[in-house]
Amino acid sequence: MRRPVTIFTGQWTDIPFAEFAAKAAGWGYDGLELACWGDHFDINKACESPTYCDEHKAVLTNNNLQCWAISAHIIGQMVLDINDARSDAWVPAELQGKHEEKAAWAIEQMKKSAVAAKRFGVSVVNGFTGSSIWHLIYPFPPLGPDDVKAGFDLFAERWGPIFDVFQENGIKFALEVHPTEIAYDIYTARMALDAVGNHPAFGFNFDPSHLLWQFVDPVQFIREFPDRIFHVHVKDAITTLDGKAGILSSHLSFGDHRRGWDFRSPGRGGVNFEEIVRALNQIGYEGPLSVEWEDSGMDREHGAMEALEFVRDMDFPPSTISFEAGMREHAK
Repeated sequence: MRRPVTIFTGQWTDIPFAEFAAKAAGWGYDGLELACWGDHFDINKACESPTYCDEHKAVLTNNNLQCWAISAHIIGQMVLDINDARSDAWVPAELQGKHEEKAAWAIEQMKKSAVAAKRFGVSVVNGFTGSSIWHLIYPFPPLGPDDVKAGFDLFAERWGPIFDVFQENGIKFALEVHPTEIAYDIYTARMALDAVGNHPAFGFNFDPSHLLWQFVDPVQFIREFPDRIFHVHVKDAITTLDGKAGILSSHLSFGDHRRGWDFRSPGRGGVNFEEIVRALNQIGYEGPLSVEWEDSGMDREHGAMEALEFVRDMDFPPSTISFEAGMREHAK
């Protein structure tokens, strides 16, 4: 079975939803992973309007597109984040500058995202969790024995009830394991699962690009969590260490050649997608391969078309028979 190839619209919300749907269809994509910002997907309208979901689905259908997941990254980030001025643009005006109020609003919005996903007919909401302990990534001033545990306890306190709503609605939440989130590598992903008692609604949106530059093997992540890979992003990255910069990026913007790492269009970085496809086949993943296109050095429309061709070429179905079977049969 050929896995569907979709494109995440998070980097394209400056283009109206209907216009972008037509673009993606023209490029040849099978569907869209809709971002819950801009006009691409509105959680509140999906929950409150009797016609919103049908109207949105009609745009997809008219362009011969499908949707398997919606994505609420910027909302989820605020559940545990410090919520300083950087996220003021993401909330209603009356909540700007209010740390705790932003978090409380985000919690309720994430609960609504599960209801919205059910009404829209998708089974996965991708996103971030934020982290109250990311700033403790380097342990100085020295950490106490319970400082990190407190962060995972807060994750369980705030996200556990959200996951319960997801479970009640038959929806999965897929965390994009990522620096600044409660889980950013294999060990912290395991700690996050443990913190919520392996909640059945909680799993991962596998994105190899965020693991590669940390020197974490993406294939090992798949093999560590075979039953928790709810969705897959196709995004590439490259390390460009030259003895001057490290992997912490030196406060340099994406696209700056001096950075120690950067994102690349799929197939143009260091991710070994051949082994990733083999690992996904081994765990029986049949969901979409969703292009998240981020490459500061390439025209994005060129990149989106090139990425689609790359994903189509690199994906392949698993074998249904041992290559030695014929020889064994002949030897009988």
